[in-house]
Amino acid sequence: MPFLAIRRAAAASLLLFARTAGADCPYDLDCLSNPYGAGSPYRVDGLMNPYSRYGSPYSNQSWANPYATNPPLLFDEDGNYRGRLSANPYLPDSISNPYGRYGNPYSADSINNPYGAGNPYAPKELFIVPAD
Repeated sequence: MPFLAIRRAAAASLLLFARTAGADCPYDLDCLSNPYGAGSPYRVDGLMNPYSRYGSPYSNQSWANPYATNPPLLFDEDGNYRGRLSANPYLPDSISNPYGRYGNPYSADSINNPYGAGNPYAPKELFIVPAD
């Protein structure tokens, strides 16, 4: 899926967007650092809402469920796939899987690698897209 299609889908579905660790965006409504925007625990489709399907510890589509098999996808601003935003350490493309391509701190494609995709000196916006 081209990056522009991801952006268009994000706007149409009220999807969330976040920036890499180290970047602060407390006034951007689409940023998870904004507790009144995308980071609100009351947002209906929010990642920080424990009662939404994307933030619930019981939903199969939630990043917070350590057993979820269909959590949200991560893309950087260039459209590169960066894995699944998931607490599941057994999911092959989870950012929590220390042995997988997107969770391994030594993989160039992992946002957990400070010398690769997670470089704090070259931060890129991360777009969180539901897997639906």
